[in-house]
Amino acid sequence: MKNFKDKVAVITGAGSGFGREFALIGARLGMKLVLADVQQDALDKVKVELEAQGAQVLAMRCDVRHAEEVQALADATMAKFGAVHLVFNNAGVGAGGLVWENTQADWEWVLGVNLWGVIHGVRIFTPLMLECAKKDAAYEGHIVNTASMAGLLNAPNMGIYNVSKHAVVSLSETLYQDLSLVKAPIGASVLCPYFVATGISQSQRNRPDDVHADQPTASQKAAQALSDKAVSSGKVSAAQVAEWTFDAIRDGKFYIYSHPGALGNVRARMEDIVMQRNPGDPYEAAPHVRDMLQAKLKAS
Repeated sequence: MKNFKDKVAVITGAGSGFGREFALIGARLGMKLVLADVQQDALDKVKVELEAQGAQVLAMRCDVRHAEEVQALADATMAKFGAVHLVFNNAGVGAGGLVWENTQADWEWVLGVNLWGVIHGVRIFTPLMLECAKKDAAYEGHIVNTASMAGLLNAPNMGIYNVSKHAVVSLSETLYQDLSLVKAPIGASVLCPYFVATGISQSQRNRPDDVHADQPTASQKAAQALSDKAVSSGKVSAAQVAEWTFDAIRDGKFYIYSHPGALGNVRARMEDIVMQRNPGDPYEAAPHVRDMLQAKLKAS
């Protein structure tokens, strides 16, 4: 996808982080923007910000866990703009802790947003994009699913998040293959950021009552503290990652990384799999992190 002017972009999780930055770039490129977020005040703020720049904006509160709300978003998009060209399935939440300590509500919340939100986005918007392509011989489209480096690795005490993001990577790779199989003029990419300040480490602020959280366990507190520290000390911004993402869309690039230096760990994991070795120590290069985590768990 090369030309963005007057094209329609749908962005979930648009109230903050990567979503907001995708929207800012889209506005700069002259795109028509459809913004969705579960946090109404953040969504309203971004809408005002973009409209002040002259962008055409449709903003809707949307809980991507629910298919009917994503369908309503799609219906509103088509009613207002008549087409969709670029979809960012970007909404996400973070959570950690030892896998046996996560409650069913924890799993339902994280998988509901991180995985089902992407499933609903792909299932509902891809057919619309294919229909748009039938009506326009010059049509170009692209879908970007936000996963994580956690979708390529398996750090301890982050299992619930790892599972959700591994599934998004697999879904995205399959989407790419399926679109290629039918020779659709629609590209696909998976964004795998590492620790970037996006607001995801404060996800509990938007946790719905129907998946209410119990008192956090020691392992969940440890995961939160580790995530907060890593995010706050990160040197890559959400704005930078958004720019790299648009570059990848232009270049038809599938895998998008915020921290390519971490790919050595991915390579080591792949080699463990191929060589049938037991999973390696993810903290081999940073034993102080493992020691700190173990100390926190032992203290409980």
